Amino acid sequence: MSADHPPTMKTADAVKRPLRIFIIAGEPSGDQLGGHIMAAIRRMAGEDVVFVGVGGDAMAAQGLASLFPLSDLAIFGIIEVIPHAPRIFRRVRETAAAITATQPDVVLSIDVPAFAFRVLKRIAGQGIPLVHCVAPTVWAWRPRRAKMIADFLDHLLALLPFEPPYFEHVGLPTTFIGHPIVETEIGRADAAAFRARHGIPMNAKLLCVLPGSRRGETTRLLPIFEETLRLIAKRFPDLHAVVPTVSTVADSVRTATAAWPVPATVVMGDQDKYAAFAAADVALAASGTVALELSVAGLPSVIAYKVSGLTAWIVRQMVTVHYASLPNLILDKPLLPEFIQDRCTPPALADAVEDLMLDEGLRRAQIEGGAEVARQLGQGGPSPSERAARVVLDYARRARSRAMTPD
Repeated sequence: MSADHPPTMKTADAVKRPLRIFIIAGEPSGDQLGGHIMAAIRRMAGEDVVFVGVGGDAMAAQGLASLFPLSDLAIFGIIEVIPHAPRIFRRVRETAAAITATQPDVVLSIDVPAFAFRVLKRIAGQGIPLVHCVAPTVWAWRPRRAKMIADFLDHLLALLPFEPPYFEHVGLPTTFIGHPIVETEIGRADAAAFRARHGIPMNAKLLCVLPGSRRGETTRLLPIFEETLRLIAKRFPDLHAVVPTVSTVADSVRTATAAWPVPATVVMGDQDKYAAFAAADVALAASGTVALELSVAGLPSVIAYKVSGLTAWIVRQMVTVHYASLPNLILDKPLLPEFIQDRCTPPALADAVEDLMLDEGLRRAQIEGGAEVARQLGQGGPSPSERAARVVLDYARRARSRAMTPD
């Protein structure tokens, strides 16, 4: 920098302060991914980094003090979200205002586009690079969204290998980073130790039950799953259940499972969740990211989902894909049996779970298919969090370099 051009206040501030990254996650899966990316950024930065934004426990462990609780955004369903709209829109305004006040070097939002994109649109044009992780499912419905987000995003990080062309076609730089599931501890847990620790007999049938991470999901699915367990227990009197859950719904899950007709062990945290996968014989799960986790873990699974009738009708008008769960979409075949909406009934779910308990051929097919899913998600290559961190740091450093340029 020439002595003839002394640094402006903006330039001097840029020289002194650490890289400032504003990060937004609105649900537990995004919080987990955000925590991994934050850790990778810290490892790779080689300089001080300050994180500001919205997140949960995993991001808090990496130093984030969330602007508000993650549970404020953990709502799903077109109709279900309406009563909570005033609070959500208030949080949009507060988050956008925080970004403007903070003036970070880059903003990284993770999933929850209904929230994140509203925030990003409000602050677009301020010269702050905007990166979003987890591509909207334009391959499933509303393909025009690709062009809409290209108008305000600078870069998109995609988790699935077939996604980048949908966005590059409309001029949005997109990087396939792989799915964060492949860098977890799935498949490394001690099944026998888990059973012993929780008093589950080694020869008892163990069903891993995952009713979702949002209040709307658990409210609808927990009663259905309770009746399903009642039916299965008639066939397997020694049946036990293990229920991995998250903080946003843990209290309601514990209350519901206390009345279940079989012994139920509620666990929290990834370590116990993956140990539960290793110890269980079959899983019964809400459709979502967990279907990928179960598939990569090699645990034979049944997928269920139910929303309000009006939400279901609206979704049916827009969706163009044949499957609800990502393992089935990735392989383009029904690897995991799906019971969605009207088919999500206790007798149907019980029959499907019992088939997987008893039929070794069905079990083996799911396990082999899960290995192929893991390969397609990037298992064996650079970690998704490292790939994401490189992109985010590149934008942050370029922004910092521009800030240090004399006016």
